Amino acid sequence: MSSLSAIILAAGKGTRMKSDLPKVAHEVAGRPMVEWVARACHEAGCERIIIVIGYAQKVVREIFAKSELPVEFVVQDEQHGTGHAVMCAADALADEAQREACETLVLAGDGPLISAGTITNILGSHRASCAVATLATAHVEDPTGYGRIVRDDHGRFRAIVEHKNATQDQLAIDEINPSYYCFDTQHLFRILSTVERNELTGEYYITDVPGILREEGRTVEVDDSVPAEQVLSINSPEQLAAVNDILTQRLAATREGA
Repeated sequence: MSSLSAIILAAGKGTRMKSDLPKVAHEVAGRPMVEWVARACHEAGCERIIIVIGYAQKVVREIFAKSELPVEFVVQDEQHGTGHAVMCAADALADEAQREACETLVLAGDGPLISAGTITNILGSHRASCAVATLATAHVEDPTGYGRIVRDDHGRFRAIVEHKNATQDQLAIDEINPSYYCFDTQHLFRILSTVERNELTGEYYITDVPGILREEGRTVEVDDSVPAEQVLSINSPEQLAAVNDILTQRLAATREGA
């Protein structure tokens, strides 16, 4: 039996936010940013929404205490990268990882601009191409801080390179990884169990998984239709204010068009 689940990464503190609140608990357009991500997943058809929590986890739990969303929590006690964070959900999705045709979205909890429509498009690309992994990409004017999408001579996906690990040529790439993924659940956890620590940072990266799957000869799809506006994540009070304005305007436009 197929199923669609989501893993939302929300364990970090967000030191540049200059606040004791966990980053994902900061509000944009009247809701904590992580709630916007969870709602988009639910509207796109996710049956299970697993939120990886860590710093000030009680605050994040309280956000969903009275929510109608199908939210569950797993704890990342120590932060060793995005790959480690996703592996914290392995036990929760153990049954799905044993079945075929189960899909898992992996999303960042600090990206509240993602919409259910974008998730649906990613799922459509994933299913139409019979991929084991699909990642959304976007072209942005300033790619600083984002992982870069490296393609081969034929324009096909080759790898994701984190900003801190990129060469000068790779830093010039404007196609970025906004951390929106869809995986076959079996392959996601099978590959994650083999991912090694990055030599420079000592962390485990979820971004290694699509490249390893490609090296195995499996289909990795890239959906580059994501609007640049929707890839904005929040790492500072200034970015929080900018995203708040964008989301407020989007909601106002939706109400006017209703």
